[in-house]
Amino acid sequence: MAAVGFSQAVRSTPAGALPASMVPHPREELFSVMVVDDHPLLREAIAARLAQMGAGTVHEAATVAEARARATATGPCDLAILDLGLPDGSGIELVTELRSNGWPRVVVLASSDDPYAVRSAFQAGAQAYLLKSASPVVVTDGVRRVLDGGVYADPSVAPVLATGTRVPGTDNTPRELSAREVEVLQLVADGQSNKEIGEELSLSALTVKSHLSRIGRKLGTGDRAQMVALAMRAGVIR
Repeated sequence: MAAVGFSQAVRSTPAGALPASMVPHPREELFSVMVVDDHPLLREAIAARLAQMGAGTVHEAATVAEARARATATGPCDLAILDLGLPDGSGIELVTELRSNGWPRVVVLASSDDPYAVRSAFQAGAQAYLLKSASPVVVTDGVRRVLDGGVYADPSVAPVLATGTRVPGTDNTPRELSAREVEVLQLVADGQSNKEIGEELSLSALTVKSHLSRIGRKLGTGDRAQMVALAMRAGVIR
């Protein structure tokens, strides 16, 4: 995995000698954080930057399993920063787990600007989506924004969020799909039958059929494959 942005800054600048323009203003209070990424140099770079921002404790993990173990041992920290492309599991699922277990702030630092990944991260409860290719200043600004209670999207992925879950139909007119309709379409794309989708979402097969009929009316087609293709093209499902 290429460690861009943070790691480049660390390699090109001697320790303790970051350019003044790249040194963030220290926060007044200390905060705790867990950094989850399988790239050691990137983890070290993030930890060093967070210490400059006022982090009192930084826990590190390289896998989903390590992150779960540390989260269980420490309890919720003030912040978690994690990659989505972890070697042993889904970063999106980890975001959901941390948020459901009381972690107040989660920042995703990912390599991909895939629209599905961006939307999924925010739907799972992340407050920021940052790219590893971003400059250290942009990443620092995003982390600071989240620490101050806000949300942040890397400027290059912000347009993805602006389009919401709109899918151009067969007439090229964008139609808004509900979160449930997107879930149903994703499971259709995964090859599941109406019965299997119903079991997955705790719905009856008849309700699933109703969702698909409504999606078909919005998109102008009753063909499952075409509905999936339109949604994939729009980046709403993977």
